[in-house]
Amino acid sequence: MRRFVAVIAVLFAAPALLAEPVSAEPVHGISMHGMPALPPDYKNFPYVNPNVKKGGKIVYGVVGTFDNLNPFILKSMRTTARGMWDPVFGNMMYETLMTRSSDEPFTLYGLLAESVEWDDNRSFVQFNLNPKAMWSDGKPVTPEDVIFSFELMRDKGRIPFSTRLKPVEKMEKVGERGVRFTLNKIADREFPLILATAAPILPKHDINPDTFDRTTLKPPVGSGPYKVKSISPGERIIYERRSDYWGQNLPSKIGFDNYDQIAVEYFLEDNTLFEAFKKGVVDIYPDGSPTHWDRAYDFPAVQNGQITKDAFKAQLPTGMLGFVFNLRRPIFSDVNVRAGLSLAFDFEWANKNLFEGAYTRTESLWQNSPLTSLGKPADERELRILGPIKDKIEPAVLDGSYSLPKTDGSGADRKVLREAVDLLKKAGYTIKSGKMSNASGRPLAFELMSQTPDQEKLAIAYQRTLKLIGVDMSIRTVDDAQYQARSGNFDYDMIIKAYPASLSPGIEQVNRWGSSSRKAEGSFNFAGTADPGIDKLIETMTTVRSLEDFEATVRAYDRLLISGHYMVPLYHIPEQRVARRSYIGYPEKLPLYGYQLNTWWDKRAQ
Repeated sequence: MRRFVAVIAVLFAAPALLAEPVSAEPVHGISMHGMPALPPDYKNFPYVNPNVKKGGKIVYGVVGTFDNLNPFILKSMRTTARGMWDPVFGNMMYETLMTRSSDEPFTLYGLLAESVEWDDNRSFVQFNLNPKAMWSDGKPVTPEDVIFSFELMRDKGRIPFSTRLKPVEKMEKVGERGVRFTLNKIADREFPLILATAAPILPKHDINPDTFDRTTLKPPVGSGPYKVKSISPGERIIYERRSDYWGQNLPSKIGFDNYDQIAVEYFLEDNTLFEAFKKGVVDIYPDGSPTHWDRAYDFPAVQNGQITKDAFKAQLPTGMLGFVFNLRRPIFSDVNVRAGLSLAFDFEWANKNLFEGAYTRTESLWQNSPLTSLGKPADERELRILGPIKDKIEPAVLDGSYSLPKTDGSGADRKVLREAVDLLKKAGYTIKSGKMSNASGRPLAFELMSQTPDQEKLAIAYQRTLKLIGVDMSIRTVDDAQYQARSGNFDYDMIIKAYPASLSPGIEQVNRWGSSSRKAEGSFNFAGTADPGIDKLIETMTTVRSLEDFEATVRAYDRLLISGHYMVPLYHIPEQRVARRSYIGYPEKLPLYGYQLNTWWDKRAQ
């Protein structure tokens, strides 16, 4: 009888026990794989100058315009003032719960949250706010602000902010300063890190949800190190450093935010921006053109040492720049068409005649890193991860022997063009009266949309080679505003786009290649892909636990994207090149991800 009573007692107690939240020890940092490199008592990130004297100013230049200070809504998505929420200059106005170290593949340390808790299964994550965290109007950052921000973004924000809560079963305040996210079945192992860094925390007391989705030029209340000083709509925005910034002594902020004033100047085209740099209006000019880098700096400010040219060797994958096919157009639905058109681009001719041999051909999205599939046959681990998806991958890509053909550099290599014609023939196209046409007589013709004179020059070279096999590619060069609008609406046949790569790819791949982003206005799925195999590998990438499985999954994913021929691969340079005014200094140590502008400083303030 006593045993029966004990069993009944346990059964009645079970719901109460199950209702208790799972607890975990608070930690100072979290990593996608393995442990953070820095200990709990770290003083600063290793790639900053912790003794820098703050002060002075800097002027950045960007091509574009702005009519909005809210970067989180769909309206004016491409015309929001830089620096509000910006991966290049740093998030000067808004902050996230944690911040990323640029010297580790994917490791986060405390920012608004001083500590974090999670379990081994990553079924929940709890962020414990720093009691010192304050808004620029002096009010504290609270758990209510965190909950409000995620709910507001869900209801009024643009992609990807609007989707952040989909993997969340419950969001609740815990104690005085904690916010716990209990995750549902669709959450992956990367998602807690996404919650920590990829969503801004906004002040509940200063925002009207009813008007949040409207554009505004009202300077916002933020928790970041800068506030808006002045605005000239479409032309200029000036930020000034807050003397009362709450986080200036955090280990994750030592050596950052070193200017008293940051100005961002807007220009209609890159040539105008460069002329402004030459004249001293702008202080920094990142240069991605080898020919421009070699030829354009013969002017007095360089000769007398006022401007310095620097080349940085980051340890990043190359990513990929390419002519991107829009698969929403039926003409590109057949992979043989895409593969054939890809072969027709004569990289060797373009590199020699347009770029003086400065570029290297890009053949993998993770080239020059352990994540690339180039030269590596799929091993047992990869094959297990691929499963039936293996059948979609070209044999040469699967066995590691794949490479793009090298032409004779003539711009009319008969052997390579014959291969292109053979692939187009598989798709039902033949040359009739000088035109590549299908069985019904419809010519293979499309338009490439370009944005700059350099892009147009490259497109003309491609156009000339395509004409040799009867393919009619027209070129339309449009201004920045039209380019951004048409990009966001997927209103093009072919477009030139870059796909940056990191050492920790994850959920951002959904927005680039996932089926759910194919029809989402404003997404980065420029190719319009919707492939269950891609979706499956993205899911695997974000759920595997070991580093070995993760790297194998990315290599498998790389093989699948290569085999899909979603773009004509172009080229890369092995360095990050930046010209700067010589009074702008930077730290000695270069982190894994390359130079970080928000760690640089004005030497005149020393």
